Amino acid sequence: MTRVGLFGIGLDTYWDQFDGLLDRLIVYQKQIAGKMEAFGAEVIDAGLVDAPEKAIEAGDYLKKSDVEIVFLYVSTYALSSTVLPIAQKVKCPIIVLNIQPVAAIDYEKFNNLNDRGLMTGEWLAHCQACSVPEIANVFNRVGIRYEFVTGYLGEKAVWDDIQGWINAAAVASAMRANRLGILGHYYGGMLDVYSDFTKQAAAFGTHIELIEMCELKKCRDEATDAEVEEKIQEFHDTFEVVAACEQEEIIRAARTSVALDKLVSAHNLGALAYYYEGESGNEYENIVTSIIAGNTLLTGKNVPVAGECEVKNAQAMKIMDSFGVGGSFSEFYAMDYNDDIVMLGHDGPAHFAIAEGEIQLVPLPVYHGKPGKGLSIQMTVKHGPVTLLSVVEGKNEVFLLVAEGESVPGPTLQIGNTNSRYRFSIGAKQFMNKWSKQGPAHHCAIGIGHITDHIEKLGALLDISVVKIC
Repeated sequence: MTRVGLFGIGLDTYWDQFDGLLDRLIVYQKQIAGKMEAFGAEVIDAGLVDAPEKAIEAGDYLKKSDVEIVFLYVSTYALSSTVLPIAQKVKCPIIVLNIQPVAAIDYEKFNNLNDRGLMTGEWLAHCQACSVPEIANVFNRVGIRYEFVTGYLGEKAVWDDIQGWINAAAVASAMRANRLGILGHYYGGMLDVYSDFTKQAAAFGTHIELIEMCELKKCRDEATDAEVEEKIQEFHDTFEVVAACEQEEIIRAARTSVALDKLVSAHNLGALAYYYEGESGNEYENIVTSIIAGNTLLTGKNVPVAGECEVKNAQAMKIMDSFGVGGSFSEFYAMDYNDDIVMLGHDGPAHFAIAEGEIQLVPLPVYHGKPGKGLSIQMTVKHGPVTLLSVVEGKNEVFLLVAEGESVPGPTLQIGNTNSRYRFSIGAKQFMNKWSKQGPAHHCAIGIGHITDHIEKLGALLDISVVKIC
């Protein structure tokens, strides 16, 4: 569970002046905490802070609890001096909840109270917006990162926004805890793919583990016949294994898949980037040419794998997978100007959990641009809304590049690769130009649904820029 902090703010002067106001505001804060827990968060509630002295205690409590993100509920007007000590102590992004009890005060009922004391107390229960500019002013001057959620308690958009922040915090935590393995080396000459591991670790907190091919070979040599048979059954349970697949190739791929599982377990990996060539006919070539099926199983089981040692795309795939939307390894295949679509796919690992229809395991007589032959995955990403994500190492910074589009039906290339047809609101030409102009590597991760708002929240939490194309 993602651990999130929550504290409310108010003004202690009000409690003796307006009977029942404090109890009412505490109830609202408990409602907010309950909804957050329903979203799968562990809520560390520091209570309602109504004086600077209490702010020191609340800040210590939240810091000690090691929360991922802090929600500040403005219950009524409060002094900014009750906020700043907490924000300075926790050193994580603050989400300011400017949430009224209802969409609007019932003016007729309010004005018929005929008691200006009661009326003032009722107004103060709806006075959340009053402190918002004051808090922003202080945060801007001090340099504290923050965002707003504005609305009312019964508004779906408010809860969608809060849930989005909780989901983004969970992904930020997952990326920081992730161990990304690098097996083999880069595809020689793909300058766009080369990564700065230190920058990746700095941006996401990811640990990068360098792994030798000999270790994978050792795991493969130790695979038992029973383990291989069990893996072959998993192939048949997950894929449509076409009749043209030779049994020898199926066994070869299954043995490698068993070895991959052992390697991932041994290093506690949450993602993997790989590539290897070497001399023709060497023992490692036998492994790397039988690796796609096993890597596809890992990808569909939350350990995304990127070919050609594309570390940045393994990161993008992990982000998409952590959001629960897949993240299939893709590159640009072709453009169809008649249908105004772009085709993307790859001959490497696929995310079988987001497939449209069957995921076929098929034989390939040649891996284009790579040594050998073997089995490959043929599938299409589920039709409907999709989001493309690339982790980009620019000249000065790591940033996230996103685009929303749609996976659409139509003819695809039956060449033993994943490939799908994608349509974008700005058209294929404009999309291609604008996407490429941002300078990503030629790979990207594709997930189902439109989740740019979630990715933007992740960027805000990690302090990474997000560029949206469409």
